[in-house]
Amino acid sequence: MTQHDTSPTDLEDHLRRSSQALTRRSLLLGTGAAGLAIGLAGRSDALYTSMPEAGRRGPRRGYGPLVRDPRGILDLPRGFSYRILSREGQPMRSGGGLVPSNHDGMGSFKTARGGFRLVRNHEVYPDAEHFVPTEGLATTYDPGAGGGTTNLLLSSSLKVRAEYVSLGGTAINCSGGITPWGTWLTCEETEDKAGVGNYEKDHGWIFEVDPYDNTRNADPFPLKDMGRFMHEAVAIDPGTGIAYETEDAFSGAPLGSYYRFVPNKPGGGYGSLRAGGNLQALHVPGLEDLSTVREAGTTFRDIEWLDVPDPTAAQTPTRAQDYPKPITRGQKLEGAWWGRSDHSSYFVSSFARPKDGSQRSHDGQVWRYDPRRNTLTLELIFLGDDSDDRYECPDNICVSPYGGLMICEDSSGENYLLGTTAGGDPFVFARNRQQIGGGNTGELSGVSFSPGGRVMFFNVYDPGTTFAVTGPWKRR
Repeated sequence: MTQHDTSPTDLEDHLRRSSQALTRRSLLLGTGAAGLAIGLAGRSDALYTSMPEAGRRGPRRGYGPLVRDPRGILDLPRGFSYRILSREGQPMRSGGGLVPSNHDGMGSFKTARGGFRLVRNHEVYPDAEHFVPTEGLATTYDPGAGGGTTNLLLSSSLKVRAEYVSLGGTAINCSGGITPWGTWLTCEETEDKAGVGNYEKDHGWIFEVDPYDNTRNADPFPLKDMGRFMHEAVAIDPGTGIAYETEDAFSGAPLGSYYRFVPNKPGGGYGSLRAGGNLQALHVPGLEDLSTVREAGTTFRDIEWLDVPDPTAAQTPTRAQDYPKPITRGQKLEGAWWGRSDHSSYFVSSFARPKDGSQRSHDGQVWRYDPRRNTLTLELIFLGDDSDDRYECPDNICVSPYGGLMICEDSSGENYLLGTTAGGDPFVFARNRQQIGGGNTGELSGVSFSPGGRVMFFNVYDPGTTFAVTGPWKRR
């Protein structure tokens, strides 16, 4: 029998009673936070990562109102500044073509001399303006596909020293995740097979990309045991090597699920995932649709993981295969992140609508799976529907080294980078001002902090732009 946590802490109870509409106007006209408008439950230290002492010195109510950027690109709080590292269509710094379109998920890595390396996804569809170069490159998987990854090498002063292709010929590289051994997993968000369009090979895989040694990225190897489906993101438990994967099945029946991959070589290291493993889908007893959970802090126990009959989805998508029990589903399962201090896997449901196959509507959820306690908890929910002006559609997320979450918004209107303090207060950190038509701005994606927390990196999807943001992160 499923057990539901019905005895919240005083903090959780206060958060729930304080929940109210979170509107753009109230946030923008306030001091960077609008009270406890998002129901964010749980221990405050559950959102810290490797720098909890910095979190205790971090902002109590955000970083203040946004200052309008005279360049019309990116609004930030007072004291913060941005640098544009790379834009689509510009020549890549190391030659080899133009910067590809559709900047999406991204990981950041340190260098020996205090600089940084970035691995950036390109969610390139067949109609994109700039494809990832493939001609004559050993990093090409399928010459008929235009997606992939590019790497950037940055100095400690954030100057771009090199920019080059690290994976080409893949399709619709959406998000991914950093491995504990310092590589990037890039995920294809498609189930198209060879023969679709110009594709010469099947797609829908995860690939491992080395940010340091590009010779390792030659002859790309699809990690087939990790599944072939509409991948979004992945987060790895450094203690066990288990990878948690999200599936972004946008609409229709059945919706996507949340998976875990148990590797045959749990010790990790570059190439270890090629040894294969076992892919399993989530089963929460009594919960078939995540959208039906409306109260932050709701916890489910006795989680089960069901073996996926055919991870390669040769005939039937993984989410539609036969399981001994109903797998738990959610609409647009997107960003994923591993919380180091609480040893938990966070993941996002970007939104849910009954017209797309969900049972209930919401404007976004953030879930936390705790493998030690084998529990699943709704940590944050954006209550709303598609008729209001609330903040909506959380996508890529990361845990801030200063406490709380940083959340990229992917909506049909203006798009923002949102934050939460360690105590649960929401705030707006950035607003994308670049118009792409109809009053819309491009989604934000790929947010991550540099090792040490000095720089925050993120992308704008369209026009593809990579930013570095610095400023008084510890300011109260």
